[in-house]
Amino acid sequence: MRLARVVVEGQPVCGWVEGAPGDEVLDVLDGNPVQGPCGKVGRRLTWSEVRPLPPVVPTKIIAVGRNYAEHVAEMETETPAFPRIFFKPLSAVIATGAVIEYPVLSQEVHHEAELAIVIGRRCRDVAPDEVRGVVFGYTCANDVTARDIQRASGETTWAKCFDTFCPLGPWVATGLDASDLAIQCAVNGEIRQNSRTSALIYDVPALVSYISQAMTLLPGDVILTGTPAGVSAVQPGDEVTVTIEGIGSLTNPVRRESSPA
Repeated sequence: MRLARVVVEGQPVCGWVEGAPGDEVLDVLDGNPVQGPCGKVGRRLTWSEVRPLPPVVPTKIIAVGRNYAEHVAEMETETPAFPRIFFKPLSAVIATGAVIEYPVLSQEVHHEAELAIVIGRRCRDVAPDEVRGVVFGYTCANDVTARDIQRASGETTWAKCFDTFCPLGPWVATGLDASDLAIQCAVNGEIRQNSRTSALIYDVPALVSYISQAMTLLPGDVILTGTPAGVSAVQPGDEVTVTIEGIGSLTNPVRRESSPA
């Protein structure tokens, strides 16, 4: 199943998405299944009738770096001995279709296609074999990065914290086996990243278990699992699409941020 958050008549609502690409229909719900039980209200809308929102409202976004061997090689760094964790602020989150703002402070912004885990229940100290029971589902993510700032400062979070630097969507897919999914990123239709989640150094059970040893995870929290090889620069005017098998496509245009007044 696919869960979306959208704006209907000026109000945010959730709904189950049905139908093939291009013919999606939203079955509106009276609540948010990530937060608790809810039901259908008997209203169905076509995808073109609604404005997408980020599919979840997390309390935190935990990200993992250097988690594909080929990406480690292209960045000329070493494979981490344990998951390399950093955070993205909630103000970075945008929906599919929303604009990625190319910041005034940067001259080299990169795309990073990633599988995002969505937590479904409050948990702490989760064993790897219990992770499936705490995951609500998965969505597409783009861990947008100001690479020149990262290179100059050596600070990962600072380079990835800009507003609009965490597109998520278009919805959350539930009941999905995320162990071997195709993941791609295209810029203006040209494939730049092309891999599979089976190439993750630390897989979903390992990541959730490791992170939950340090912090309580809450419903809606998001874990970005890392990006495969092929990261490259985007420019204002580009359109970036992250596609993951079994989920769908997350598409965002890139525009130059307006200079402060």
